[in-house]
Parts: sequence; C-alpha cells; structure tokens
Amino acid sequence: MATLTSTATTTLLSTVTITASAAAATTTGPAPQGGILDGVLPNTFSTSNPIQLFIIQVGIIIILCRLLHYPLSRLGQPRVIAEVIGGILLGPSVLARVPGFQDAIFPAASMPVLNNAANLGLVLFLFLIGLEVDIRMFTSNWRVALSVGLAGMILPFGLGCAVAWGLFNQFHNDGTTVDINFGVYALFIGTALAITAFPVLCRILSELDMLGSPVGVTVLAAGVGNDVVGWILLALCVALVNNGSGLTALWVLLVAIGWVLFLVFAIKPVFHWALRRTGSIHNGPSQGMIAVTILLVLTSAWFTSAIGVHAIFGAFLVGLICPHDGGFAIHVTEKIEDLVSVLLLPLYFALSGLSTDLGLLNDGITWAYVIGVIACAFSGKIIGGTLAAKAMKLVWRESFSIGVLMSCKGLVELIVLNIGLQAKILSQRTFTIFVVMALVTTVATTPLTKLLYPPWYRQKLEQWKRGEIDWDGKPLRSESMSKVSSSAQIQDARIRRLLVYLRLDSLPSLFTFISLLGNESVVPKPGEAPDADVSEDSSQAPIIRRRPLEVHGLRLVELTERTSSVMKVTEGDDISRRDPVVNTFRTFSQLHDVAVSGNVVIAPEDSYAQTVVAQASNQESDFVLIPWSEVGSNKDQMIPFKVSVEDRFSERAHLDFIQATLAKAVCNTGIFIGNGFGGTSSTDGSRPGLLRTVSNVSMRSHRETALAPLADKSHNIFFPYLGGIDDRVALRFVLQLAKNPLVTVTVAHLNCTEGDDDIVPHPEANMEVVSSSLDKNIISTEITAHDTSLLATLQSSISSELASRVSFTDISVTASSAVIQTVALAKETVGKKPRNAGDIVIVGRRHARLPAVSRTAEQSIVEYDMQKTIGVFGQAIAMGDVQASVLVIQAGGREVD
Repeated sequence: MATLTSTATTTLLSTVTITASAAAATTTGPAPQGGILDGVLPNTFSTSNPIQLFIIQVGIIIILCRLLHYPLSRLGQPRVIAEVIGGILLGPSVLARVPGFQDAIFPAASMPVLNNAANLGLVLFLFLIGLEVDIRMFTSNWRVALSVGLAGMILPFGLGCAVAWGLFNQFHNDGTTVDINFGVYALFIGTALAITAFPVLCRILSELDMLGSPVGVTVLAAGVGNDVVGWILLALCVALVNNGSGLTALWVLLVAIGWVLFLVFAIKPVFHWALRRTGSIHNGPSQGMIAVTILLVLTSAWFTSAIGVHAIFGAFLVGLICPHDGGFAIHVTEKIEDLVSVLLLPLYFALSGLSTDLGLLNDGITWAYVIGVIACAFSGKIIGGTLAAKAMKLVWRESFSIGVLMSCKGLVELIVLNIGLQAKILSQRTFTIFVVMALVTTVATTPLTKLLYPPWYRQKLEQWKRGEIDWDGKPLRSESMSKVSSSAQIQDARIRRLLVYLRLDSLPSLFTFISLLGNESVVPKPGEAPDADVSEDSSQAPIIRRRPLEVHGLRLVELTERTSSVMKVTEGDDISRRDPVVNTFRTFSQLHDVAVSGNVVIAPEDSYAQTVVAQASNQESDFVLIPWSEVGSNKDQMIPFKVSVEDRFSERAHLDFIQATLAKAVCNTGIFIGNGFGGTSSTDGSRPGLLRTVSNVSMRSHRETALAPLADKSHNIFFPYLGGIDDRVALRFVLQLAKNPLVTVTVAHLNCTEGDDDIVPHPEANMEVVSSSLDKNIISTEITAHDTSLLATLQSSISSELASRVSFTDISVTASSAVIQTVALAKETVGKKPRNAGDIVIVGRRHARLPAVSRTAEQSIVEYDMQKTIGVFGQAIAMGDVQASVLVIQAGGREVD
C-alpha cells in the first residue's frame, strides 16, 4: 500500500512539473509561427505580439459604437453617448457578466496596450479642443461671456462642494481611493459639476442652426471661458492629489505657470514665424510643419505629465497657441481628426464604460445620490446661466435656453471623471454615479433646447426685435401701407430681389443670367426728364438708372461629423468674406450695376432645402434660381468629373434636394439645367492626342488654343405656353429677359384640343400611385379663361421695341402628343447658332393637362423621377437631344395666393 501511494505521488508531481514547464515555454518561448494553423486561438494575448488581440478589441469597440450611434444620431444625440453606452455594454454591467467573455476579449494583461492607445488619442483630442477654442470669440463678447460664464460656474461649483460632503463621507473610504482631505475632494467634485462640454456645444448649435443667434453667440463665448477655467481647476486638483505636501504642490503649480508663459512668450512667436516662413498659414500646413506641431504637442504633454500634472493639459496648451489666421487651425484639424475620432477616441470612452459598473447602484442611498447629483448639475447650470443671461437684457426664453445648453457635460465631463478615477480621487461607485449624470445631462440638452427655442420662436423673436411685429405676432405696419405695397407689387411684376444658389460648376450660366436680368438702363422716351447729373450739351441720349436688381448669392457647404466642419461654422462670417466663389460673384455683380450680397452657410446635406427656403424668406426674394449640378451631386467639387446624362439626373440626394426645395418654396423658383449657356460648352473629356509634326511635338508641350472673344452674344429663348399659374409666372420672366437687346424670344401657344381623360398611365405592379395631394384639381395649375386671353392681350399691348424680337405662334396639340410636338419645335427653334452665347428653353413645371401621377410601362426610373421633379416638359427637354439649356419655373408665395 505504501509503495502504491509513493508511486502515485511521484507520477502526480512529474505531471505537474511537465505541465508547468510547458506553460512556461508557452509564455516565455517564441510564439508558434503558424498562428491558428498551429492551434493558437486568434484572441490569444502575447506580450511580444499584442497587436493580434488589440485588433479584435478595436474592431469590436468601433463596430458596436457605430451601430449604436446610427439610431441615437436620429434623435440628435452626439457620438460620445454611443461610445460610452457601448463601453457600458462591454463592461461589467452587461457582457462582462457572461462567463469567459472578459478573459477572452478584454483580459487584464491586455489592458495596458489598450490604455496606451486610448491615452494617445486623448492627448491628440485635447490638442484638437485647444485648436477649436478661439480666444477671439471670448474677447469680442467678453461682457456677456464673463457674466454667463462666471454665473454658470460659481453656482454649480458651490452645489458640487455641498454634495461632495455627503459623497466623501458615504463612498470615499472604500479602500480603492487615496487618502486626501475634504478640500481637494470638494475641489474636484465642484469642478466636475461646473465644467461645460465646449466641443459638444459647438456640434449641437451647428445642427440646430443656432450659431448666429444671440443664444448661440452667448453660449459659445461663455463656453470658451468656462472650458479654459475648468481645465485650470482640474490641473490644480490633480497637482494637489499627486503631491503629498502642500509645498511640493505649490512648486508644481509654479512650474506649470512657468511652462505656460514659456509656451506663450517663447515658443509661440517662433512657431508662428516658422509657419509664415514656410507658407503654412496661407497655403495650408506642410508635412514638415505638421511634424513640428505634433512634436510640440507630445513634448508639452510629456512635460506636464513629468511635473505631476496630467499630460492632456500640455496638449491643450499647444492647441491654444496655434494660429487661427488663414484657416490654419482648421487645416491641422482636418489632417488628424479622422484618425483620432474614428480609431483612438472611441477606445478611451469605451474604457470609461468598462470601468462603469451599474451593478454598484444597488441600494436606495446610492440612487438618492444619483438623483441629487443630477439635480445639482441641472439646477446649478440652468439657474446660474439663466439669471446671468437675463441680466444681459435677453428675454426669459432665450435665457432658459442658454442655461440648458450650459448644462451639457458630454465628453469633457467623462475625461474629468476618468482622470479622477485614475488619480484614485473617485471610487468606482462614485465614478458610476457621475457617468450616469453625464449621460443624462448630455442626452437632455438637445430635446430641451428644441422645446425652449424652436425655429418658429427664433423667427418671431427676430421680427419682434426688428420692430416688424408686436409680441403677439401682429404686424406693426398700417393697413393702408400694406394695401399700397400690394398694389405696387401687382403693377410691377419684374424680379427685384433674386436669390441665387452658387455652385462652382454653374458660375458661367449664373453670371449670364445676372447680366441679362440686371440690364435696367433705358433711354428715356420723348417728354421724360433726364437725370439731373447729365450735362445739357451731351450729344448722346441720357440714360436713366432705374432701381437696380438686388441679388443675394447663397453658397452651401456640407456640415459633417468632423470637428473641422464645425470649426468652419463658428468662423462663418470670416468664410463668407474670404470665400472665392462669393467674392467672384460680388465683383461680377457690382461691375454689371447689380446690388449684391452673399454669404456661406454650412449645414447638413439633408437641410439644404430648408436653408435655401429660409434664406429666400429672410431676403424677401421674388425669385430663387437653383442650378442643377453638372455631375448630379450636392457636393460642389473643384474639378467636376464627366458623367453621363443618366448619371447626372439619377443621384438620389440631389433629386431630394430639388424636390424638397420646390415643395417648401416661398416664392417663384427656377431650376436651371445648363447646356452651354453663357458661351461655355462641355468638352467630351477625351485626352489630347500626340501630334506628329515635323518637329515631333510631344503631348506634354502641346498648347491649347486660346479662345477668341465671343462675337455673337445673342440668346434665343423658346417658351411653350400651355397655361396654368406656372406658365403665367414663366411668361413674365421671359418678357423680362426679352427687354435685353441681346435676347430673341419665341412663344409657342399650345392649343390643346382634347381632354385629359385620354391619358391613361400604366402603373407597374410594384409602383405605388402618387398621393392624391398631387392631383391637378388640388394644386392651382388649372387652365382658366385668363390663360386663353392672356397671350392675345399681350400681343396687342407689347411695345414696338419688343415686337421685333418677340414672336408668337399657335400650335394645335393633343394631350398625348403635346410633349413630343413641343420637343420637336424646340429642336427647330433653338440650338441653330452654335457660336452664340447659348440658347434656353423655359417651361412651367406643373400643367393640369399633363399630370405626372404614375409611371408608365415604357418609362425608366430616372425619367419618372425627373418627371416628378421638374415636370413633364422639363424632363422631356432636359433628357432629350435639345441643344439648349432648360429653365423650369414653379410659382410660389404670393403668386399662388
């Protein structure tokens, strides 16, 4: 028996020894080179090759955060909410409770690698925040910024110190925190409640189109000061925690102040000089200067970390000293923001979620503190910001909106909380309480702001401040003045205020339109008094300058998720002054005796239509001119590429933009589809061939022949008139263009000899019939007796000057052949002078006798979508072989009324 026991013991020990040796060889020896082919699991962590598991971790985090962000973005929530919720789902609150999940995906040994990548992203992100903070915004609005900023920090800071007493006594001494006195703890809690998320504020204000409002200007100016002061307080708190004695902490603060002064007075001038010397301010940063900038960021972060202050403060300071002149800050942000926001920063906020354990909120006293902290965060910011804004003469609703926006915590709060957790100021339970508070305050900001400060209220408030309406919304102009104004508008139907949507690829056509419409100089008739400033001995007839045409140019730039896009919005006024397209438009208009204004609006692509309509309403425009993209896209490209006709008219986003603009139009609107209007013709896109001459000239040295000045500047306009309100508005527009001596007009009156019932569309089985709201009897496009007599009256009353250049013809058509006959007549009328300044076909969009309510069997999807967008005539001519541009006009505003 003894022998058997000894044998068993020896066997067991040898087995344990062999197993331990094998394990040691696995961990310390070279990794199998075959990977999964050698039986190694793909999620195995090795200190010598950590990238394998790191890629899995990063992929899971990014995919989960993106999946969560999509539905949350529809609710107006910033991306940081999805990233934190994703981290919470991956952490001990949800998925980490699954047996084996944390050990397989997020083992403790792999966390230092993930932490390093996340902290590098945090350092670069704080640099981007520093770039985003423009001190000029604070200095230009320093009174309101100082009052709202101070009130929005003092009150929540005091409430934070009050609630810190209970948190300190209840949750601080749990064995996971450092031994600090209550003063330092209260300083941290007060800072956590007083800070405001400046980057998230910029994003919310941009998406709500509030940056130019009094609320937006006040919040941004106060947010700049709040941001800077908050980081200073946090740096002070970290320095006090990391240094045991008060004397050491004092030295740390003095060295930190010295570093700030060194950056401002020694590094900043040299850095700016180097940027100007290399042309990086005016031409964008070179690769070398980007390297210098990144090295400055890392050096400053290393120094502040080495002296006992967190590394993020050094990166933030370098961002503050970078210049904003010439868009340098925006260009630098564009270079690195995608890497930071897509790859590195989600790791940091996911780690915050991994450290958040909602299971710790497991008793009544804890939930009482959760509610109390949330109440202090909301009440402190809202009360302080509201009272300060009201003291600056804002109305109560504006003041409440400012208070709500200042209560937004966002990602800045999460950074503060993580620093507190890493410094062991906060226990994990307290950290979880404050994460819940940050999520609630950030999620609530956008809905509360929309409720308190909706667009209709902003518009009413602006009109009230301008003195146009009283507080109840009633107009302040007298009834007699409005009657005189309406009478004058009816008598003078010419376009006086024109809104033009500026696109790079359509500038030649737009300039031609302006030159034609802006020709308001006329020779006086006999008996008319000449201008007083014309000399009596002048041999030429005096010219009377009528009221000039007013043109407002609107340039739209897409607002994306990128920080650089938001920075462009905050510098919107500077962009409007510096934008080359707007400046070219201004110069051309002024040289052609046109009163001009212009601005750049940066908005999300899905709100382009609303932006155009709002601008038309604000400018009180008579007509809106929208060019169709040459490449069929809403994006305005510097060098447009060549596309086919079908591709030009099939892009869904551009179709939606045109359709939404026409549906919401507040005045007459024209959609212009260019085809050589203004003397420009599209090239075939072929590359130049190699010319074989006596000297064997190469393709590279071949020079393009210079274009001679345009000898024939004439335009021929064809207008098919069927009837309806759109055609009547189009007719007036045609006659205004005809006053220009370079324009000849052919008006074809289409006499429809059949009823509408002979058109029987054949819908496909899967094609839904368009809503009955588009029925011809509902929209005001029916043919009236006025339409039939209008042309006869016009022909008898037309002036002799126009009679020589405007011709009328009557064409008998049927409802089924009207489109075919019109296209054939257009081909016979326009496009016969290929060397002139371009011809144009002008049509109304809606016709009661030609309804586009369903798709016929022979129509393609593109043709059907175009027919719904620009009407039956517009689609047939634009997609037909007509050598002319097309202008589709829809009546709107008072014309419909």
